[in-house]
Amino acid sequence: MSQLNELTTRLRNASAVTVLTGAGVSAASGIPTFRGAGGLWRNFSATELATPEAFARDPQTVWEWYAWRREQILGCDPNAAHRVLARWTQTRPGWRVVTQNVDDLHVRAGTRGLVRLHGSIFELRCWRSCRGERFVWRDERVPLPEMPPRCPDCGGLARPAVVWFGEMLDPRDLETAAALTPCDVFIAAGTSAVVYPAAGLLHEARAQGAFTAELNTEVTDATRDVDAAVQGPVEQTLAALDKLL
Repeated sequence: MSQLNELTTRLRNASAVTVLTGAGVSAASGIPTFRGAGGLWRNFSATELATPEAFARDPQTVWEWYAWRREQILGCDPNAAHRVLARWTQTRPGWRVVTQNVDDLHVRAGTRGLVRLHGSIFELRCWRSCRGERFVWRDERVPLPEMPPRCPDCGGLARPAVVWFGEMLDPRDLETAAALTPCDVFIAAGTSAVVYPAAGLLHEARAQGAFTAELNTEVTDATRDVDAAVQGPVEQTLAALDKLL
C-alpha cells in the first residue's frame, strides 16, 4: 500500500486529527517564505529584521518590510491546501489545524478552531506593552496611515503582533496546541517540523500513539521520524487526500 493510501485509511478511521502547517502550505498562494535562496528584501534577511533588537534599532525599516509583506499577502488568496483544511475543520469534529504561518490565509479560508502559534501579521500590539502583551488590535489597512504605526492608548510605537526570532511562543497558545497532540493522526504539512517548540508537537503526538505523517515538497530531517511521508506540492497532496476520503 502506498503511503498516501495508508494515510487515507488512517484518516478515514480517525476521529481526532491535528494538522501542523508551515510556509509550504502558503507557497502556492504566491507568498514568499523570506527564508533560504531568494529570501532577501533590500539585502536584509528575515533573521536580520524579525527580531526585537532590529526593531529597537530601526523600527522604520522593520515596519517598511512588514508593510511590504502585508501588501503582498493581501494580494494573495487561499489555495487548495487552505480550502481543504478549512473544510475538514468545518465538517469533521475533532479535526484541528495548528499553524506557524502569520499570513491568516487559514482564517480567510474559514478554518475553525485555528491555533496560531506565531500570531498574525495583521494584528499589532504596543511595543511597550502598556496594556499587557496579550492586548492586540487588528488593522488590515494597506498602506497603514502612519509609519511606523502608534499605539492608540499610550501613543508609543506599535509593533507587529507576531513572534520574532529570539522570542518565546505565548504559553497559552503552546498549551492549546499541545492539548491537540493526543490524536489519532498528526500531520506536518509544509513544514520541516524540526524547529522547537513546534517540532515537539509531532514527537509528542507520536509518543502518545498517533499515526504521524509529513507532507512536503522534499525530504526533510523529520521524514525519517514519521510513519508516512508524501513528497510533492502540499496543496496537491491535500486535494488528493480529500478526494480519496
